[in-house]
Amino acid sequence: MKSAVETLNPTRVRLTVEVPFEELKDSLDAAYKKINQQVTVKGFRKGKIPARVIDQRFGRGAVLEEAVNDALPKFYTEAVNEAEVNPLGQPEVDITELKDGELLAFTAEVDIRPTIEIPDYSGIEVTVDAVEVTDEDVEKSVEQLRERFASTNPVERPAAEGDVVTIDLEAKVDGEVLPDGVAQGVSYTIGSGELLDGIDEAVTGLEAGGEATFTSQLKGGSAEGKDAEVTVKVTAVAARELPELDDDFAQLASEFDTLDELKADSRKRLENMKQFDQATQAQERVLDELLKLAEVPIPEKLLEDEINTRKHNLEHHQLGQMGLTLEKYLEIQGKTEEEFLAETKEQAEKGIKTQFILDELVNKEKLNVSQEELTEHLMRRAASSGMSPDQFAQAVVEGGQVPMLVGEVARGKALAVVVEAAKVVDTNGETVDLEDDEDEVEAAAEAVEAVTGDAEEKNEA
Repeated sequence: MKSAVETLNPTRVRLTVEVPFEELKDSLDAAYKKINQQVTVKGFRKGKIPARVIDQRFGRGAVLEEAVNDALPKFYTEAVNEAEVNPLGQPEVDITELKDGELLAFTAEVDIRPTIEIPDYSGIEVTVDAVEVTDEDVEKSVEQLRERFASTNPVERPAAEGDVVTIDLEAKVDGEVLPDGVAQGVSYTIGSGELLDGIDEAVTGLEAGGEATFTSQLKGGSAEGKDAEVTVKVTAVAARELPELDDDFAQLASEFDTLDELKADSRKRLENMKQFDQATQAQERVLDELLKLAEVPIPEKLLEDEINTRKHNLEHHQLGQMGLTLEKYLEIQGKTEEEFLAETKEQAEKGIKTQFILDELVNKEKLNVSQEELTEHLMRRAASSGMSPDQFAQAVVEGGQVPMLVGEVARGKALAVVVEAAKVVDTNGETVDLEDDEDEVEAAAEAVEAVTGDAEEKNEA
């Protein structure tokens, strides 16, 4: 077999392949055998029909077509290996010559991973938010905990903001009660904004047994988006009572004996959260700067596929679970379809560029993923998916997605290398030290996965 490669552009090549006919012998034998099992000829046992009879009865062309279809993948793979290119997706194959007994010639055009020059990233500088926890932050955290331990007590007075009311609802559109417009015994905290627009004003001031009617645009259900006449009846009013902020509350709501210890723990947890946010911010901003430095050409077909995949997943999975159409989502977001597609294209380009350059960095730095690192990543992915580690691992193996997870960890390690080399300062001008430990690598892997999304599954080489 002879092959040659022609570079059409930085992301696409054409392979020209010539195969001597004798190299088709195994595929021809297999073709005759397959046809033998599929047809019957009077006077011959099934599977024992001579080749010359098959040629006479069914045509030599049918045999050649079967043999070529069988042989093409092998010859294409050999040509790819010989040319030392990294193909992406399926090739467009064109048989240019087929001479029985002499020659098979074909061309194959395919997108390839571009050759990327890793830029000098040692000069990258980024600024991130400072880790600052104020007394107000601590008080707010403790207050949220206090809210969780609030109790309610029935009262005989008009309902006021903050009260918990039990209500019955009936919604009418054009004078007709909606099939899904009736609800009874609904518990609602006045001022929470969790139900219909206008309900707070309607129930405020009502005692148990009182009712009011108001107009509101429905946010869901069979008449979503339409104005409805809603009747609300209050059946009970209860006041929320918060526990006193003292040592007794600390013992009730935590493992601490004093309120001061509870506040100190809250401050520490808030600091840890802000440090994690700061690290994530540093990784995202360093990645953005790295992408600015690198020239990364993108195959057109790959970009088109990635845009379509992202659009499909949003429309049929994320929005589908929320009961929203793409049109309704765009309306809520205040975006046109053109703006949405432009944003999706930008995100897709960033995802593909990120994967290409970090994969190149993995190869350059010879970064390997240990079993321990892979297991740690699998455990975190399982937790975020809501599956047990065993269930998630089984799904990953059965779906052939182990290389994808390995790629996520490797790219996280590559990004961690770049972050470690970058200069990171906070808004106070202080240098931020981001240690290259397991948590930082895992956080970097998650940051990369958030950017690359669906591109990872399609581009694993």
